[in-house]
This record gives sequence, C-alpha cells and structure tokens, in this order.
Amino acid sequence: MIDEQKLAQRLSMLRVNQGWSLEMLAEKSGISRATLSRIERAETSPTATLLGKLSAVYGLTTSRLLMAVEDNPAELIRQAQQPVWQDVHTGFERRSISPPARDFQAELMSGRLGAGASIHYDAPPVFGLEQHIWMLSGVLELRLDTQLYRLETGDCLRFHLYGTSTFYVPGPDDAHYNIVICRS
Repeated sequence: MIDEQKLAQRLSMLRVNQGWSLEMLAEKSGISRATLSRIERAETSPTATLLGKLSAVYGLTTSRLLMAVEDNPAELIRQAQQPVWQDVHTGFERRSISPPARDFQAELMSGRLGAGASIHYDAPPVFGLEQHIWMLSGVLELRLDTQLYRLETGDCLRFHLYGTSTFYVPGPDDAHYNIVICRS
C-alpha cells in the first residue's frame, strides 16, 4: 500500500516546488485550504476525486502524482512491490503496474471499484490523454462528458480524455479493470 506519510510529503513538495501557498492551491484546485492542509500533514487521506483535482492542477497523471521520484527506476517491478493506493471513502483500489519512469509515454494501472460505488472527475489530469480500459471482471458504466459506455468483462474502450468522467459500478459484482494511459 502507498505510505500516507510519503504521499503527504509528495503533495507538499509538489506545491512548494510550484511556489504556491495553500491558499493558491485551494483556489486552483477547488479544494478547501483546510482539507489541503490536513492532506499534507497526513491527517486525512485524499479521495480519488481529490487526487484527480490535484493531478489536473499539476498537469500530471495520477500515477505520476503518486510516483516516488527515483534516479534509476527498475525495469521490472514484482507484484508485491507495485504501489497500491486505496480511497477509503469509495473503496477504490488503484495499483500502479508499470515500473516508475519519466521517459516512457505509456503506463499501466489496475483499478478495482466496489458494487454501487461511483467516482467523478471534473477534469482530466492532462488534457487529451489517450486511455484504454480493459474490463477483467464485473460491469463498469463510464460517462465521458455526455457519452455513456457500459463495459462488461472482456470489453475494451479506447478514448481521449478531454472533459469530465464518471466511473460507476452498478453491481452486483465489483468491477476490476486495467487502464493503459498514453501521453503524447
């Protein structure tokens, strides 16, 4: 699992490196200053929606936002070493499958969202990201702006992310999927 203290330090470091105060980040992200402060002190864990907002403000994919900066990243990362982050509010579990790297254009992650859960993102972390979602099990209803897709086991959807997105699992089973994210 992702170390909440390290995540808090990473988020604080990103803000400081931009030269932003908590007030400035609150204005840019739409997240209250108090919530940002609690997140940076590791008093609370950000939700998937809040991480999405922070990713958009910093122009990073969520994987890049969660990634620890490494000088010599490994080419092979064993399953036990793959970072897993969980949103305690929705139960969303996000596993970074790809080894961390700054010079590659694609990354692979896995998501698991429980039956009845929903996550909404106001904006993409990076405008126009190409994504491929491959359903491993369950059903996922994905709304991209006004277009609704129903993905079932084995289905694969390719799209560019330009606006809002909402992930919803109608149930009765959890949804488990892999996502390839490509930057240009």
